[in-house]
Amino acid sequence: MTIAQIVRAKDFSQVAEVRSDNKRRVMLKRVKKSFSMYRIYENSMGQIFLDPIVTIPASEAWLFSDKAALASVRKGIQESIEGKVVKKARKARPA
Repeated sequence: MTIAQIVRAKDFSQVAEVRSDNKRRVMLKRVKKSFSMYRIYENSMGQIFLDPIVTIPASEAWLFSDKAALASVRKGIQESIEGKVVKKARKARPA
């Protein structure tokens, strides 16, 4: 994967300067969104790029490998956003 494919926005801004501790760890400060996992990329000059990632349960991973099912879910979400919903008739409750 190329950097052009990884970087989705080029509007980087410096948010802090940090010093690594004696175990070479750094604390991320003032990051707008909090993620618990990152892919780490490093170039030949030692610059580091963190790409936040999220994980999904294995039981839900099938959806992302089934293009037809994923397209159907996305279509349903879009229709819901547009207000294209059908209300089902409620079953009568026994008295």
